[in-house]
Amino acid sequence: MKHLPNALTIARIAVTPLCLWGLLSGTFVGQLVGTTLFILAAISDYWDGRLARDLDVRSRLGQFLDPLADKVLVLGAFVVIVMVAPIDRGLAAPAGAWVPWFFVGLIAVRDLAVTALRSYFERQNRPLRTLSAAKWKTAWQLTCLIALQLCLVLGHARVLDGAWGSVGRFFYRLMEGPFPLIFIGVTALVTVYTGALYFTRREEAEAI
Repeated sequence: MKHLPNALTIARIAVTPLCLWGLLSGTFVGQLVGTTLFILAAISDYWDGRLARDLDVRSRLGQFLDPLADKVLVLGAFVVIVMVAPIDRGLAAPAGAWVPWFFVGLIAVRDLAVTALRSYFERQNRPLRTLSAAKWKTAWQLTCLIALQLCLVLGHARVLDGAWGSVGRFFYRLMEGPFPLIFIGVTALVTVYTGALYFTRREEAEAI
């Protein structure tokens, strides 16, 4: 049982390529599978930490792998969503072309900076604890990504007749408008803010 939390974390890393492949396929089945795997991975993010605390088997490996697994899953999903979603097509010139990538870039730079800081502390035998604000940030990111992925999946129903077709057209138009851009933008700002906390309140994040 003591290896179960780390096994869940490693499984989350392993399933990430399948999740991203499904989303990238652009098909209903592929994106449904990708979204389902993403939701399961998000659930595992809660349970690996919970089990580590309940079983009192927290380890330095887990403290390093858990945030790394989150970054791989979340950043990969953001990149794929910007690639496949009809984000801001109605306002595509010029904002739709580069603003989503700018927000994703901010998230990537923040994650690389915190990972570098974590690695620096590890080399000094001083593990860096995940801040509470960063945990809330991850929850916000996962909520944002799940909502956008569900919109993508439901948008496939736009080709149908009747109520399901109306639902599909609603969500597809939602993804074409400013909603996803605003959602990703707010997420990027929250992500950058929590990353800055690691550098301004570094003593709070040092080893337990």
